[in-house]
Amino acid sequence: MTYISQDQDVTTLINVFTVAPKNQQRLLDLLAEATESVMARQPGFVSANLHRGLDGTSVANYAQWRSREDFEAMLGNREAQAHMGKAHELAEVEPRLYEVAFSHGGD
Repeated sequence: MTYISQDQDVTTLINVFTVAPKNQQRLLDLLAEATESVMARQPGFVSANLHRGLDGTSVANYAQWRSREDFEAMLGNREAQAHMGKAHELAEVEPRLYEVAFSHGGD
């Protein structure tokens, strides 16, 4: 489960994919399958959340990793590379790493 807090020591990946509307669901399915079959089994994986752009032209992945090093190690995994290659065939990809600077939410 994703928990967002300034006090949580994780590295956050926010990956925005620009996609043709006809490929949005296909990309979502690919990313969900990659998360369940590969990413979730990588050391340091915490969580992933996929978001569908309402206009059909984007998908965002908000993922948490225990550390930047864990994320970078995943990039070297052959299975992960194969899935990422398929995503690159469907969309333009803009991955960035972040840390939580502020969070506000009610109970």
